[in-house]
Amino acid sequence: MGSMTREALASARGVFADLGDSADLATGEQLLNAGRVIGGSSKLVAFLADSSAEATAKKGLIDQVFGEFTVAARALLVSLVSTRWSSHTDLLAGIEELGIRVIAASAPAGLSIEGELFAFGEIVSSDANLELAVGTKLSDGPAKSALVENLLGGKASEQTVSIVSQLVQQPRGRRIGELLRNAARIVADQADELVATVTSAKPLGDEQLHRLERGLSRQFGRNLTINVVVSPSILGGLRVQVGDDVIDGTVSTKLSELRLQLAG
Repeated sequence: MGSMTREALASARGVFADLGDSADLATGEQLLNAGRVIGGSSKLVAFLADSSAEATAKKGLIDQVFGEFTVAARALLVSLVSTRWSSHTDLLAGIEELGIRVIAASAPAGLSIEGELFAFGEIVSSDANLELAVGTKLSDGPAKSALVENLLGGKASEQTVSIVSQLVQQPRGRRIGELLRNAARIVADQADELVATVTSAKPLGDEQLHRLERGLSRQFGRNLTINVVVSPSILGGLRVQVGDDVIDGTVSTKLSELRLQLAG
């Protein structure tokens, strides 16, 4: 991520904070929808990402194309396109990120959107046909969105259903697993948390999870949400991934390292 993109995102988050409760679930959904519309038009994205274009002209175009959106959604879009981005791709990613943040902020206290995203990812990754149906380029966006709503309706929060059904319509070359992991990271960050994915050979007990959570929170200096993947293939130990940081203490990895040492 370039410095211009970081500054643009920081500016947009500031506008979001100033809007307060007026930026609701519908506002977040409209931002994600706008990202899909803008990303689907080379002329539209080129103009809105052009740093030399007048801000007033961009605002006029936003009002013209997205006039039915809430005042908050249009204000956030204007904020996003009025700043400089490192690339067209970064602008689209920025619109997506802010949309997810707005949706996450609309959730009631205690709701774990990242946990629901993780659970859906586990279901999809365990079924090749389902993964193909949700992620294939051969199926149109509305059909994939309808499939997601059928799968998650009544089982997950409206925030999670909204995020997933919107994202599968605008993958921008990403697989469903990557889409869900990125969305979970943004949701956690909005709550000032990190997501830790822990791989274990067997399910962890509540006390083990609490100790692990406390230890990782101290190590990384932030609260964590822990998602557990059970994989007997690692034989024992734990593999912990927080963002790009990986702590691998699995038996399978240690055996592999020992084999390499013996072979050398």
